[in-house]
Amino acid sequence: MANRFLLTLCLLVAACAGVSPPPAVAQEQPVTIESSALTLKIDEPKATRVGRLVWRGGLEMRGSLRIFGGLSDLHVTPDNRTLTSISDEGSWLVATPRFDANGTLVGLGDARMGQLRGLDGKPIESKAEADAEAFARLPDGSWLVAFERRHRLWRYPSLTATPLPIEGPADIGRQPGNGGIESLTALADGTVIAISEEYSRQPETVVGWIGKPEAGGRYAWSSFSYATIPDYKPTALAVLPDGSFATLERAFDMVRGVRIRVMRFDAAQLKPDATVKPEELARLASPYAVDNLEGLAATRGAKGETLLWLISDDNFNPLQRNILMLFELAR
Repeated sequence: MANRFLLTLCLLVAACAGVSPPPAVAQEQPVTIESSALTLKIDEPKATRVGRLVWRGGLEMRGSLRIFGGLSDLHVTPDNRTLTSISDEGSWLVATPRFDANGTLVGLGDARMGQLRGLDGKPIESKAEADAEAFARLPDGSWLVAFERRHRLWRYPSLTATPLPIEGPADIGRQPGNGGIESLTALADGTVIAISEEYSRQPETVVGWIGKPEAGGRYAWSSFSYATIPDYKPTALAVLPDGSFATLERAFDMVRGVRIRVMRFDAAQLKPDATVKPEELARLASPYAVDNLEGLAATRGAKGETLLWLISDDNFNPLQRNILMLFELAR
């Protein structure tokens, strides 16, 4: 209970005031990631399942660079060989997942980090400008990044390139300063799906947007609603191999600590002016392994199974953790 209290207090403090970030780095650098294995359930070391999720390994990670941390979204290539993440301090991470003979996640190697650039081509340094909370890989290989505080969308031809501003939804600026787009993904045809963490037009929902690509790198935006339950807000979104969608929802308070819901909804629900009503796949809360999970990716495994990757944001707080979790979605 004491550990849960400290973690929750850290999350509350970080959300309200923030922890002083490390300085930005101008050049790409190698980073050594030391990791230790996670147990799915602290009081039951042999547990391998929670809800519809089957445990495929997890890591608690520490990086050799001061900028390692704050990991707020996640992308994994279809072959499961390259993992990319971004930080809410504006840095990016690329690494290679390591597996054992059973396909269990055991580490990350060949890792490197750098800093996202601003429109002037220089590394972003201020928190107000660098708060990258979500990103999506577009069909042409570029990256669409959603920033909080000063809400905006920038497209990066590569993570080391100078971005181009993208005109977002008309009401993107109405989002709460620290409650903007945390869920973002792109479809094979270039359509972009975004969901706000806290912006709401009607009770028990938050606002989402569908961006249809147009000529000149523009998008035609329409909106939908995403149904929520008390305390839980969406923090990540990914397209599953079957074309449906998965989301993460996060809640925390001083009594119950951090809780995460892993959700799913069919693509047919995603229409302008509709309300998406996801189903719960699993709920992560103590004594299950959990932290401030903000990133989600979905791939296929070697046997055709659906894999879900989850990553956490430690807010650069020593009492929080950077964790990476891998699950198989049970049929």
